[in-house]
Amino acid sequence: MNMKTITLFTGILIMALFSFSALAESSHLDQAIQHAESAVKSADGKTVAHHARMAKNHANAAKSQKDRLINRKHLDKGIKCLDDAIKEGENGNTDAAKQAATDAVKHFKQATK
Repeated sequence: MNMKTITLFTGILIMALFSFSALAESSHLDQAIQHAESAVKSADGKTVAHHARMAKNHANAAKSQKDRLINRKHLDKGIKCLDDAIKEGENGNTDAAKQAATDAVKHFKQATK
């Protein structure tokens, strides 16, 4: 292989890596919504709390996104609802935890409009 081929291959590889990381970053809010919806469908409080924690991690990661317009007020309210879902789920209040997760989904969907 000559130097031009190696340089070209390296450049393509670097661009691909940046593209993949951009795709992963742009979907944090979408993943937060998916986990919050899974929390709503969960059968017990501990599982609701687990999915709510996962959703909260993605929602917090979405705060640093620069390439997508997100309503910060609704994002913060959704995170607060997830905190409630985690607390209620860990205490065994499955219905209250599911309701809090449902509220989080509503706020996250409003955050994307």
